[in-house]
Amino acid sequence: MNEPQNNQIAVIGLGAMGGAMAATLHRCGWDVTGFDPSDAARTAAAETGISVTDSLANLAGIPYAVLSLPAASIVEITVPHLLASPGTIAIIDTTTSEPATSQRMAELAEAHGAAFIDAPVSGGRDGAATGKLSAFVGASDAALTAAEPVLLALTGGNFSHIGGPGSGNVVKLLNNVLAAANLASVGEALAVAKAYGIEPGTAAASISGASGGSKVSAAMYPTWILNGSHDSGFSMGLMARDAALAVAIAGQVGEKPALLAAVAQQWQDAFAVLGPRADFTEIARTVAPAITPAGAPSSTPATEGSTP
Repeated sequence: MNEPQNNQIAVIGLGAMGGAMAATLHRCGWDVTGFDPSDAARTAAAETGISVTDSLANLAGIPYAVLSLPAASIVEITVPHLLASPGTIAIIDTTTSEPATSQRMAELAEAHGAAFIDAPVSGGRDGAATGKLSAFVGASDAALTAAEPVLLALTGGNFSHIGGPGSGNVVKLLNNVLAAANLASVGEALAVAKAYGIEPGTAAASISGASGGSKVSAAMYPTWILNGSHDSGFSMGLMARDAALAVAIAGQVGEKPALLAAVAQQWQDAFAVLGPRADFTEIARTVAPAITPAGAPSSTPATEGSTP
């Protein structure tokens, strides 16, 4: 194992994922300081024993930093603050960001003698809380070596080095749009099963053991959808954003994925009705309301939030 040169680390963004990652790092012996613009998020982190600060300026030059932010634009604002003073060794960006942003941030960090890696994660808040996330890593070999102690604490070694800066973002976005497609298609299939008098849970279990099965049919539908809990911790707004971003980055290299574009539009339509704060598993309420306890959502468009 590559031992850290210094155990001081900042976690920027203390929401469901960032807060859980901060707690995991603290439990693993890291000296964690958390930052979030939300007073409530900082208070919640402090209650778990995490030191917090209300200013990014206080984290300039900290040896390690983990970013868990809602958008690439915020990553671009945050990284220069961290690099404003010497001392930074590695910045690990777990945000589902954009490849061009990660490439620019990697260049900026290198110019300051630091490493920046894009390492968007999968595994949800439970994985973050237990150090069992998986990560899609985009980085140079040297940057990965610098960031490895942090990655090991967060993933237990379950990360894939995809390629250079930005490549982790590409594969994570493709993963998410495939999950988005699967959530919609499994829901539609289970609705057909129910129309034939077959229990959706029975159909999902049978399909999950065959060629059409997936984590969506085996775990997501039984755990969060068929029982009506819809409490995965990942929002409709974020998934709709990720699906749209996946199609956008495809267009940037001349690809026109028709099926993925249709999926992204389906999620935009669901977002318009359910709003950004709905759980992403509530997509089933729009594509297969007959199999969900809550049924179809109101047809009145949601007004909170903005287009992802």
